[in-house]
Amino acid sequence: MKVRILRQEASDATPHWESFDYDGARGISVAGLLDHINFHDDIVTDDGKKTSRIMWECSCLQGVCGACAMVINNVPALACETFLRDLTGDVVTLRPLQKFPVIRDLVVNRNVIHEGLKRTNVFVGEYRPKDGEDHTHQYTVAKCLKCGLCLEVCPNYTSGRSFLGALFANDCYLVYARNHEKSKDIRKTYAKNFGNSCSKSLSCMDVCPMSIPTIASMARLNR
Repeated sequence: MKVRILRQEASDATPHWESFDYDGARGISVAGLLDHINFHDDIVTDDGKKTSRIMWECSCLQGVCGACAMVINNVPALACETFLRDLTGDVVTLRPLQKFPVIRDLVVNRNVIHEGLKRTNVFVGEYRPKDGEDHTHQYTVAKCLKCGLCLEVCPNYTSGRSFLGALFANDCYLVYARNHEKSKDIRKTYAKNFGNSCSKSLSCMDVCPMSIPTIASMARLNR
């Protein structure tokens, strides 16, 4: 199996491809594959050239932190939850998320996600629930990892300056449901930064590792 990785030594460096050989079991995840390549002191490409360790992020390796988000065979996904046995062909292609600044190799800077939430004042604050809460949907929405996969695949999301994406819509719903004093303002914020610009391709739901039904949050906020 060939493993092609788009590498970048620094944020201002030119990206380039490197290829590696892998002849191990197909039962491991992409995260395990990266660990396998990085294991040896001398790391060589498929043409025998020495290279540096591949930089990538992880925290839990159990699909609950979102740190290992990357593009795998052109599909945004978590490396720890994507297994080689489920990939077609004999080539695995890895590249960093393209909607965020690259720090190095497969590591990107996703600060724009949290800065957008801070800028728009989307946080619950004091818990002041509305009557007749939908606890089931709130629990589902609260699983959001802020991994950025929904933004990577979204045709409307670019820089995060105006349209803030599906994760923003879900957080808006949480604030709307859990603090009735902020509900009026949060609906205006939602419309301005998401609702008025979403083309409803729903690609965000296709790649969400937590299977969050963003369309349900949208429906509740649009009522």
